[in-house]
Amino acid sequence: MRHPYLVLALFLVLTVGGGSAVGIATAPGDWYAGLSKAWFNPPRWVFAPAWTILYILIGIAGWRVWHGGELQASRMWWLQIGLNFLWSPVFFVLHWTGAALLVMMALLGTIVGFIALTWRHDRPAAFLFMPYGAWVAYALLLNGAIWWLN
Repeated sequence: MRHPYLVLALFLVLTVGGGSAVGIATAPGDWYAGLSKAWFNPPRWVFAPAWTILYILIGIAGWRVWHGGELQASRMWWLQIGLNFLWSPVFFVLHWTGAALLVMMALLGTIVGFIALTWRHDRPAAFLFMPYGAWVAYALLLNGAIWWLN
């Protein structure tokens, strides 16, 4: 199990598979369709390819910090993946747009924290998280707009 590329595969299964499973289990339904949304809300088809790419980058970054033995960065990685997987049920299942906004703020904070922790010792891992940070900042605006408009 300590073979690095086997562990990389496990990280990718966790991120891509776990993210896909959460997405399928909490798919937007009629409630979401009926919400007022911001003018900058993208079409629904954008989310699956964007998140697939991001989950691959997230998985590789997680593997890099695990492989490098960076305990603090690894802890931050696990915290962000937990918050990431928590957001969809809070938003799409519970319909708690305000609580989901708080989860998203915490998620963005952990992403920034991960980038800061890895910047000096594993810059590629930090760079892998930058598109994720940009997307989550955008998603934070989308979530905030939905909370405000509804």
